Amino acid sequence: MPRSVNSVASRARRKKILKRTRGNFLSRKNVWTVAKNTYEKGLTYAYRDRRNKKREFRALWIQRINAAARQYGITYSQFIGRLAKQNIGLNRKVLADLAMNNPKAFEAIINSVK
Repeated sequence: MPRSVNSVASRARRKKILKRTRGNFLSRKNVWTVAKNTYEKGLTYAYRDRRNKKREFRALWIQRINAAARQYGITYSQFIGRLAKQNIGLNRKVLADLAMNNPKAFEAIINSVK
């Protein structure tokens, strides 16, 4: 009995990955084995960096809050400690946004915790 190979499905599977690697450099876009490795590695990076993005944004917010708080003579750690003690429930994202875009409101928060 002759061997039956489902070439339609195989070709579709390869085309799907080659379509997703379009725009890559040299053989990474059109050589099947290289493109497959590139695609799988890209998925790994995407998974990892969805988590790293959260870390990087938190670090950015902390830097912005610290810089703004030091203009009023208080360090970041003192500021966050006093916020927690007074049960002011503003998160770092909101505080950083206020520090950048609305300095008057941020100053009011600083004065309320001093």
